[in-house]
Amino acid sequence: MTALSGLRSHVRGDVLTGEDPRYASAHSGFNPAAEHRPEVVVRVADAADIRAAIDFGAEHGLRVRAQATGHGKGEPMDGGLLVLTDRLRGVEVDPAHRTARVGAGARWQDLLPVAAAHGLMGLCGSTPAVGVVGYTLGGGTGPMGRTFGFNSDGVRRLRMIDAGGRELEIDAEREPDLFWAMRGGKPDVGIVTELEFDLVTAPTYYGGGVYFPGEQAERILHAFGDWAPSLPDSVTASAALLRLPDVPVVPEPLRGRLSVHLRFVHVGDPARGAELLAPMLAAGTPIVDLVAEYPSVDIASVHRDPTEPMPARDEGMTLRDLPPGAIDALLEAAGPGADLPLVVVELRHLGGALAREQGAASAVGGREAAYNVTVVGAYPPPLRPAVDAGSAAVLAALAPWATGGSLINFQGYATQRARAAWDAPTRARLDAIKERWDPERVFRFAYSFD
Repeated sequence: MTALSGLRSHVRGDVLTGEDPRYASAHSGFNPAAEHRPEVVVRVADAADIRAAIDFGAEHGLRVRAQATGHGKGEPMDGGLLVLTDRLRGVEVDPAHRTARVGAGARWQDLLPVAAAHGLMGLCGSTPAVGVVGYTLGGGTGPMGRTFGFNSDGVRRLRMIDAGGRELEIDAEREPDLFWAMRGGKPDVGIVTELEFDLVTAPTYYGGGVYFPGEQAERILHAFGDWAPSLPDSVTASAALLRLPDVPVVPEPLRGRLSVHLRFVHVGDPARGAELLAPMLAAGTPIVDLVAEYPSVDIASVHRDPTEPMPARDEGMTLRDLPPGAIDALLEAAGPGADLPLVVVELRHLGGALAREQGAASAVGGREAAYNVTVVGAYPPPLRPAVDAGSAAVLAALAPWATGGSLINFQGYATQRARAAWDAPTRARLDAIKERWDPERVFRFAYSFD
């Protein structure tokens, strides 16, 4: 494409095509299961580069997508223009106002140490390697979610470049409809260049992971179902059935066997946290107990998600409740007697602050749900049919207790439930905002809502 020489002259970053040896590694992202094949990749150096890339895509009929880390890559990209923001990792913390301002490609691991120096914490997910902006545009719920809510609830302001190449500053007063959508609606109407949001005062937490043998799955999960509804908002917890591979990097007690991983975070007095956790510790015999008081910057130690790129398929849906019958159905589909090619099947307790709208209204979905169930499987090509079937079987087993919705950030590689992340009136309003702000369909992000 001869026009690329003109684009290269207008950007400080890199313009890459398939002939460039840097092309594949530049856009592969964290999850290589979704293999993008963009016609052009622009690895931007600043906001002006983003504007130039959008203008070029609009002029040449190339649909534009943004990517920071590639954790939630969504639908594979065939053609189009991919804007990589991974170099825009600037972070600033205002301790007086307890706010953070981050660039388009900033990761939580860039922000958390800076915030921790002031006794503050950002509401990241289970892994700080995820990008802040994409996570927050989808709502963003993590290990402190029931205590403090979605990270999108605390967004104060953002800057973005729209389909016409205009740089906009958006908040509750300036473009309030768009501000509503950008906080949890994950709309494909522009590329965010800067995000400002609240931090919380939580220098430490009491919690961590407790692992039980898979043979105790029935009593542990039934105990979890009885225990979770009694918890105060200071606690966010989940229980996961793990089938970790028999490889040296996995601790020996968990290697090559089914285990149950209780994830527990209490924000507040450690003694009170220990009291709240006690019923679950009494429900079984832990093989590994990592619960202690930790600095909040070490929040990744709770879930211990993978830190290296790997092909994976993840999908989820929300549940309205978790009665004994639902737990029995889950055990039948994913418990000790099941031959299942999934690494993780997680039940995450929601509610608390996640259920309450805070500040200006937003498009975030899932507030009505009591639990989220997520299924994750390694996804190299030989395993894909089995992982697809296993994922479908687990979700079908829990369908009688489903809300019919999902959390968009837990869709990952599976995209068919994307529209279900919002109720019909919210989805209709988001569609109308897409029509207003991007009528020519310049942008197409990780999920197609057309």
